Amino acid sequence: MTEFQINDPSLESQWRALILFGKNSATYKFAFAKSLLELVNKETTKISLTDLSQPFSKNIIEHLKENDKQGNSKSSSFLNTCRSHIKGEISDNELWHKTEKLGFVNVVDAFQNINGGQITDVFYEKNYTSGKKEIIIKDSLLKLKESFHFENFNQEVEARWNLVETAWNLNLNPKLLEVKYDDDASLFFLENNFLRRTNITSVRDSLNGYQKGKCFYSCQDISVVSGSPKLCEVDHFLPHVNKTLHNEHGANINGVWNLVLADKDVNRNKSARIPEKRFLQKLFNRNEFYIQSKHPLAETIINQTGKTKQNRIAFLNKQYQISLNSTIITWSPEFELNGNI
Repeated sequence: MTEFQINDPSLESQWRALILFGKNSATYKFAFAKSLLELVNKETTKISLTDLSQPFSKNIIEHLKENDKQGNSKSSSFLNTCRSHIKGEISDNELWHKTEKLGFVNVVDAFQNINGGQITDVFYEKNYTSGKKEIIIKDSLLKLKESFHFENFNQEVEARWNLVETAWNLNLNPKLLEVKYDDDASLFFLENNFLRRTNITSVRDSLNGYQKGKCFYSCQDISVVSGSPKLCEVDHFLPHVNKTLHNEHGANINGVWNLVLADKDVNRNKSARIPEKRFLQKLFNRNEFYIQSKHPLAETIINQTGKTKQNRIAFLNKQYQISLNSTIITWSPEFELNGNI
């Protein structure tokens, strides 16, 4: 189990752990996750590989069109099949048939595993008996569908997928990797050696899973879905107004390490004030979730704040004190729900 799950063993955290944590050798798990979300939304309790093959191949193809590298393997028969379909060389039916045969060889068994073990509450079971090839949806996934957070899961999967594939396809040295923040567009982006910019994904979609879909300060439920009354806002934990001061002491206030999601009313109440110091531990914990999650947000946090936990703690304490020296008043939300981030 990850520390993320130990702190919160809920179904939502188990799902998010599968998406957000662990090494990625291919992007199949993201396509599989999006396919599961799509099909379970249709109130189904059994899904054949034949049924899975259509949304699974569709998701892979959509990403292949944008970024050709979808895995670390030098060659993949399945990905080559998808490339052939993109070129118009094979029909839809042939694509689906080959997807059923080639696309699920490892992902069905591997999807529910993390850190060498299976999650506590599995979301499906495999049934390959009597000539069948299907997965049986468990009550845990059906219960998850009733969660407030279910509406955010597809965007969280997409954001994680975008982060992984963009870093692969830009072929950047992890030691030089820095995911940057565009405040106006609320986007994460990367730049290559020629300062050519590549937009990656929505900041909200990327951060929400690591905060377990909760406001950083009040722990109430938040959403990343446009139009939702619970749509959250991106907040600078240490205020942006002190940007120049932090820059002089080696910190980028627009760095991922300093960005959190907050309920819009809570965020507006906070404004440019500095949170009470008890929230600094929560920020450290949230950033460590990134680092557990592996590349590329992990490398960005490490590059911005320090290579060891001790260095990262010292960095946060230093930056917090710099902000604190500019004011005598700290802030806390008017109310807080119990919960861990």
